[in-house]
Amino acid sequence: MTTQAGLWIDHRKAVIVTVSDEGDTTEVVKSNVERHVGHSGGPRAGGSHGSRAGAGEDTRERRFEGQLNKYYDEVVACIREAEAILILGPGEAKGELKTRLEHDGLGARIVGVETVDKMTDRQIAAKVRERF
Repeated sequence: MTTQAGLWIDHRKAVIVTVSDEGDTTEVVKSNVERHVGHSGGPRAGGSHGSRAGAGEDTRERRFEGQLNKYYDEVVACIREAEAILILGPGEAKGELKTRLEHDGLGARIVGVETVDKMTDRQIAAKVRERF
């Protein structure tokens, strides 16, 4: 049985469309990643906590990366059996997933990485079917 997968991914969710001899399926994986918010200010005037100013930000960054890793693991598990993988998405997540797939030895299965903006689940499924 031949299986191909195409997915649209950002840091919040992945819409995975699997196309096989038996038909297509669509699955949504939500990341549950907290919003990645940058630190907006420097040390407070008169504060004596200069050495600890970035400690909270470092903790948030580690938590964000840990949540993303768990999310990518879940997405990879959904597409691991696919012989061909098409990655779509608007931002950094598609490149991060591509790197993860290459690290997991699945890089040769990637048939394309395309930058696309927001799409409905039906548009994603149509684009994947068109490709495969």
